[in-house]
Amino acid sequence: MPETTGKFQRVVVAAHPQLPEAAAECAQIASFLQARGLTVFHGLLYDESLRQRIQGGEFDLMIALGGDGTMLRAGHLCAPVGLPLLGINLGNFGYLTEIKQEQWRETLPRLLEGGFRLEKRMMLRAEHWHEDRLINTWDVLNEIVVGRGHVVRPVQLVTSVDGRFLTTYVADALIASTATGSTAYALAVGGPILPPELRNILLIAVAPHLSIDHAILLTEGSTVSITVNTQHEAVASPDGQFPIDLADGDRVEAYASEHTVQFLRFQDPGYFYRNLTPHMSQNPMTGNQR
Repeated sequence: MPETTGKFQRVVVAAHPQLPEAAAECAQIASFLQARGLTVFHGLLYDESLRQRIQGGEFDLMIALGGDGTMLRAGHLCAPVGLPLLGINLGNFGYLTEIKQEQWRETLPRLLEGGFRLEKRMMLRAEHWHEDRLINTWDVLNEIVVGRGHVVRPVQLVTSVDGRFLTTYVADALIASTATGSTAYALAVGGPILPPELRNILLIAVAPHLSIDHAILLTEGSTVSITVNTQHEAVASPDGQFPIDLADGDRVEAYASEHTVQFLRFQDPGYFYRNLTPHMSQNPMTGNQR
């Protein structure tokens, strides 16, 4: 049975701005919850005033409408302020969402009953260093990828764990992934599927050439350091965002972030494994699902 964790009173419903039906659905959900006594604000996920209100701690739950990309962006926004996140799937895969679009009317009343649990997902803090200067930091829910840019030529990625040399990968890229990210890019290159609340770092290379071609699971609390050795373009990409240029000798470090994404779940913990087979069998992005 889901644990009873209390009731939410101040809810923000945020829609992906590029989904045509999302704004109207967002307004309907807001009206539905307001009619049941909740204080609800709704808007577009990337609206700056909405983001400021979330960062100011005005809400105690976010409901995000979209696909997994929407959930990643919402997670980035919610985690620093400890705001629980409920996803309604208007996208393709829906690995991270909890409710299908046609199910929310029958499911949302359970918010009022407290019949839910919070599933905590680790984030990674990724840092870009140039010599001894910290250039940038990101908190990522899926992964940080370090690899080649437009030039189709592998890069050398000198990799250390907790200050000790591990290996030098010659590969298109190296993925440092969370358990959440184990069903994303890491899965696409043959990595293992990890239980969602595991707090470890998964390392797996993309197209390694005469290098370690097996995934490595680091112990909880580890720090991985990836130094780029290349004479051509190299980049880092946090959670699939636009790539950031890396110079020869730059390094990216990744370790467990202080922030945690809290997904609100109505299903029991076994949902994750029940959903694996349908997702594996039919990729909705191909248009071939039955």
